[in-house]
Amino acid sequence: MRTWGQPGSPGVVLVHGGSAHAGWWDHIAPHLAHGRHVVALDLSGHGDSDHRSAYGPALWAQEVAAAARIAGEGRPVALIGHSMGGRVALVTATQHPALIGAVALVDSPLVDLEFDEDVLERRRRRAMPLYASKAEAMERFVTAPAQDMVLPYVRDHIAALSVGEVGGRWTWKFDRAVVGSLARLTPYVATLGCPVTLFRCEHGILPDGVAFKLALLVGDHARVVELLEMGHHPMLDRPLALISTLRTQLAAWRC
Repeated sequence: MRTWGQPGSPGVVLVHGGSAHAGWWDHIAPHLAHGRHVVALDLSGHGDSDHRSAYGPALWAQEVAAAARIAGEGRPVALIGHSMGGRVALVTATQHPALIGAVALVDSPLVDLEFDEDVLERRRRRAMPLYASKAEAMERFVTAPAQDMVLPYVRDHIAALSVGEVGGRWTWKFDRAVVGSLARLTPYVATLGCPVTLFRCEHGILPDGVAFKLALLVGDHARVVELLEMGHHPMLDRPLALISTLRTQLAAWRC
């Protein structure tokens, strides 16, 4: 878990995407911490958190709720999730409403996902690749989906935190067993009552017309903001613009 800012200030919790880790926020979080207490966590199965025998949305929501208690110290926090982390954020806000004052989703898919369970199981059981050195592992780091514009210094920082040493060799820290663990979203968010803002990246993964889908999913207390010239991973290509956007949203929420 990473923290920035002053405990006792209004809280913000940052949730990374699938197969990622808290370090994805390292170039964003310090700029959100003026007058706020910001916390970023590694969901189980990601980063430096332990692996589990099974994963699911309710379990990850409990982990985010624990981070929210630290960030908010009894007051509702603003919850910001990227990609799969936005899906986890929505589940958290539904299951722990007293802890969450508002939710921001950064290019998070809203549809229920359909997977072939046999294919998923083969992916989960596939052995992690092993590399002779940390440098070799970092060279293999790519985003999913691929992104044309990536700032090298941000990429290198994230890549360095994405790998760990195992028996003298290097591999990715995330657990393959997390694949497909949050396929269903609709059953978890029917009672969501806090404000929700979806930031749709122009070159991201969300289709046009996503505002209608968001309204159907969480009600008319939601809105969509377009992030121009950004890919699915805006902390990698337009971090300053993302910082400005999130700071503006946090100020508007006043939570």
